[in-house]
Amino acid sequence: MDQQAAALADAIEAALPAWVERSVARVMTEWTGEVDDGARAAAADAGREAAAEVGPLVRRLLEADIDEQRTTPLSLVRGAVRFPTAVLQAAGVPPVRRDEHQERLFPDDAYDLAPATFADVDPALAEVGLAWGAAKAYAHLQRHKRGSFSISAEGASAPKEPIEAKRRREGKQ
Repeated sequence: MDQQAAALADAIEAALPAWVERSVARVMTEWTGEVDDGARAAAADAGREAAAEVGPLVRRLLEADIDEQRTTPLSLVRGAVRFPTAVLQAAGVPPVRRDEHQERLFPDDAYDLAPATFADVDPALAEVGLAWGAAKAYAHLQRHKRGSFSISAEGASAPKEPIEAKRRREGKQ
C-alpha cells in the first residue's frame, strides 16, 4: 500500500497547480469572457502555493497508519479551493449561485470548485486514486477480518455459514 499511497500523493501534488489555474480560468471566462494576464499569473502562483501547502498534508495523511487516517485525501484536496477562490475574489469575480446542498457541504466554496472526485482535479488521478483506495481497503480487511470472510487474488468469499445461523448456533442471539 505504501507504493500506491506515494503515487497518489505525488500525483495530487503534481496536479494541483494546473487545477487551480483551470478553475480560475473557467470561472473568470464565464464571468468576463477572458482571463487577463494578472489573473493568469496570480492563478499560477496560487497553484504552486496549493501544491506546497496541500501536497504535504496529503502525504502526511497517506503515510499515517490506516486506522489513524481521520479524513481522506480528496477531503484535503477539496480544502484547496481556497487558492483559486482567493484569486477570483481579488479579481472582483462575484460568487456563483450554488444549490443548498453544495452550500451546506462546502460553505467556503463560493465558486463551486470543490471536486466531487479525483478525476475532477485531473483525469489521471482517477486510476491512481482507485488503486490507493483498493490497496487501503485490502489492508483494512486483512487487518480487521473476522470469521471466514476473506479476499484473495481470486476475489471475495462469503462466510461459509450465514452469520445469523452461526450466532444462533453459538447462542449469541
